[in-house]
Amino acid sequence: MLEQLADKFQGVFSKLRGYGRLTESNVAEALREVRLALLAADVNYRVTRDFCERVKAKALGEEFSKSIRPGDMFVKVVHDELLAIFQAGDGALSARRPLTVALCGLNGAGKTTTAGKLALMLKKQREKVLLVAADLSRPAAVQQLQTLGRQHELEVFAPAPGMNLPTHLQAALAHAANGRFDVTIFDLAGRTEINAELLAELKNAATQITPDESLLVADAALGQSAAEVARAFHAAVPLTGIVLSKFDGDAKGGAAFSLQAVTGVPIKFIGTGERAEQFEAFHADRLIQRLLGMGDLYGLAEKVAEQIDLEDAAKMEAKLRNAEFDLQDFMDQMRQLKKLGPLQNLLGMLPGMGSMQNFSLDDKVLKRTEAIVSAMTFQERRRPEVLNAKRRQRIATGSGTSVTEVNELLHRFRAMQKMLGKLFKGGNRENKLKRLFGGIGSAGR
Repeated sequence: MLEQLADKFQGVFSKLRGYGRLTESNVAEALREVRLALLAADVNYRVTRDFCERVKAKALGEEFSKSIRPGDMFVKVVHDELLAIFQAGDGALSARRPLTVALCGLNGAGKTTTAGKLALMLKKQREKVLLVAADLSRPAAVQQLQTLGRQHELEVFAPAPGMNLPTHLQAALAHAANGRFDVTIFDLAGRTEINAELLAELKNAATQITPDESLLVADAALGQSAAEVARAFHAAVPLTGIVLSKFDGDAKGGAAFSLQAVTGVPIKFIGTGERAEQFEAFHADRLIQRLLGMGDLYGLAEKVAEQIDLEDAAKMEAKLRNAEFDLQDFMDQMRQLKKLGPLQNLLGMLPGMGSMQNFSLDDKVLKRTEAIVSAMTFQERRRPEVLNAKRRQRIATGSGTSVTEVNELLHRFRAMQKMLGKLFKGGNRENKLKRLFGGIGSAGR
């Protein structure tokens, strides 16, 4: 997400660092590049214009220390103005319990999927959650929510055959109260496009259920139409927040700016992948840091803490210390890495590495590596030195790859063994790790 915009921003900052001071001329030139970058990212043109005017006024109107480089001054101004956009309002769900949440949005935005993801997130926080299937106009919407409920052991309240929407909503509210649910999530109606019928139905439904939270689910790739969509839904159902779905699949990301700037309500959640677990709270400061090339090490640490078993990590460290790292361990680490999500997203969390487009270890490489190692016997994984030409041919056939690809994998594995051996052999391990990660950090400075 936002890779194109991040590349443009960082190019502007790099150019400004070559100037001795900020002047009206070089600020105007930089803002022209920023304006073009935002418009190319499908940010609404009014939002773009207002943002650039605020940055210009601040960049030329504030006094900065002479020890700060012009490029860094400009970064600070842009950072503060971006933060001002994204931190409008409170980004957390209301702490009130019982809590009623209404989800609205256009068909195709991922509204029903988001209902399931949000319910699962709350369930993991030990909340008792009820999903209400209230999208009676889209074919199979009710069945889709019921399927999600079965997959994740979530209760779904569906309408009886022939029941109209007002009666169904009334029955759902009664069921939620009787069952003492902590959170009730209503998956309200959607349409392929905004029309009077949809807005009237949403307004009537909101009047009946009086939700504590009204969230607009919007596709992150919505583009220039994001502002129009946001205004229409906000007028019908006063919104308290926004959920950006498919956040991992859009390199532009203009909707993130437009939706929040137009509605004045915060982005509360983002969908970061297709799996139900790939859904997280939105943190404005982390997004902006990644956008400006500063990385998000805190977010990366959170992902690792959630997905990586600490006991397994300790065992792996012992193997590395004793030079016992083999192909079985290599495959286990590949599987752990896959749990963290797309590699391009992880790179974006490292300072200075978010714009790496030609990184060779992509998801296809991981799948091919896993196929090759899976085609080996347990003994071959533990003792790669036994892999002669005949065995390599068998592995290539079994994994659907070539002998050349098998050889390349073994070459990379031996190189990794050698590197890890040097890292953990003698000396102070902590200092070596600091030097390793210090090199990564300095790449972004």
